[in-house]
Amino acid sequence: MNYMDEFRDRDVVLGYAAQIRKLSEQRPEPMAFMEVCGTHTMSIYQYGIRSLLPEGVRLISGPGCPVCVTPNRYIDRAIAISRLSDTIITTFGDMLRVPGSSSSLMEERARGADVRIVYSPLDAVAIARKNPCKRVVFLGVGFETTAPAIAASILAATGDGLANYLVLAAHKTIPLPMELLSSDPELKIDGYICPAHVSAIIGANAFRGLAEQRGVPCVVTGFEPADVMQGVEMLVRQVVEGKSRVENQYSRVVTWEGNCKAQSVLAQVFSVCDAEWRGIGVIPGSGLEIAADYAAYDAEKVLPVSVEETREHQGCRCGDILRGKVSPFDCPLFDRACTPESPVGACMVSSEGTCAAAYKYGR
Repeated sequence: MNYMDEFRDRDVVLGYAAQIRKLSEQRPEPMAFMEVCGTHTMSIYQYGIRSLLPEGVRLISGPGCPVCVTPNRYIDRAIAISRLSDTIITTFGDMLRVPGSSSSLMEERARGADVRIVYSPLDAVAIARKNPCKRVVFLGVGFETTAPAIAASILAATGDGLANYLVLAAHKTIPLPMELLSSDPELKIDGYICPAHVSAIIGANAFRGLAEQRGVPCVVTGFEPADVMQGVEMLVRQVVEGKSRVENQYSRVVTWEGNCKAQSVLAQVFSVCDAEWRGIGVIPGSGLEIAADYAAYDAEKVLPVSVEETREHQGCRCGDILRGKVSPFDCPLFDRACTPESPVGACMVSSEGTCAAAYKYGR
């Protein structure tokens, strides 16, 4: 298949559904597969993928939205920095409306803070060049997919000799939480629909440990409905055959080695650190912090601010949803107190959030 329409072909998709049904009949026990990419989550809801699967094959949405897994502590720090004088906060749009403990960046902007949406970290560098008397702080949130571009922005600022560009880094890496969740006896994950965007950077080989040492089948999968259905079919086939290996359904984009140049930039600018994940807690070695050689660009070190005590929103079940323990429909706030127009939790704010996907396509 070479064109987009073919990856959305109804007969192709139904063909995979029939194969999944036939394969699943060979295994009496139910199967559960988790996706850990917000774009997969959105695609699964948008195309009604769950409705095409037999009763014994279940899809679970995991911690695939980078905005959603960013804890309130980070949001609160960004808000505290936005209140400093002569400071411009630059961010991707999704972060603007994420509620912190008592405010959001959108509310702070309404109160006078200079908070700007950018489409690239290099846009933030350009703003720093144009405003030499102000400090420009970019909110560095994301997985391995976005981290290279943010690393490149720090290198660009270094090359220009900019002293007023800073990054508040909260980057996370995805393989370790996958290992953690695969050992949760309550979830009973039989395999992973591996994240395609992340895999384009780190390569499909990054999941070999999960498959070969922990015995969890992994399939790197694209985003179109035929992609997702084929990825599920490959996972079901591995489970039925008693195998656990890494397969690459998305080979038209993802290689086994990944993007070596991006990996090199990441290794130059960032160091591995422990990271706090909303709903999961601190996972050792699952984060990226700005390396010592580039500490002058680290907003957390350069801008000491008083951050309010972190509070979680009463009744919000974002944490349980990100761990795959419950679905958005199990949250008492979903589609009542929490809607896209008035979000209570991060999972409803982001365009890749599970609650946003369920609200838009699943009701």
